[in-house]
Amino acid sequence: ARAAFEAVPWVRRAVVRRVWPNRLAVSLEEHQAAALWQGEGQRKERLVNTHGEVFEASVKALGDEDQLPTLAGADANSAQMLALHQRLNASLSPIEQQVQTLRLSSRGSWHAELAGGAKLELGRGTDDEVVARVDRLARTLVQVSSRFGDKARALVAADLRHPDGYALRLAGITTA
Repeated sequence: ARAAFEAVPWVRRAVVRRVWPNRLAVSLEEHQAAALWQGEGQRKERLVNTHGEVFEASVKALGDEDQLPTLAGADANSAQMLALHQRLNASLSPIEQQVQTLRLSSRGSWHAELAGGAKLELGRGTDDEVVARVDRLARTLVQVSSRFGDKARALVAADLRHPDGYALRLAGITTA
């Protein structure tokens, strides 16, 4: 009976107890969707729950799938990716940005796309190293972009793979 309940797409865990003489008591724990999931060679719609577990379910049943971030990588990395996504959003809060898409390549390189469309090359390294690079960007972006005019320019792209700094591409600024 437990396996039958757990086969239902939105059921994370089922606990089935026998109640004497001829009844069953069932407790169900529902998956809480935290992100959309794009796994390697994925054909079905899948999601990541708040525990970092990938599960198959109808994305259309959510109704607000546009508000969920997208994580892309190997299924074994889903929990790590969800945790890093949350840490990156905390780091980006001073510049009022959020990560919309977070990808981990098969070579271990991190890539992010912000809700505003800016693309970030985060590079390789531990989660702490990646977060430290994003922290540096968030602390200095307004100051750096304001040097190019009376108002801060919109971020188009940033390459954070450099050990002692980063490269920026800002809206309305060209080198030609």
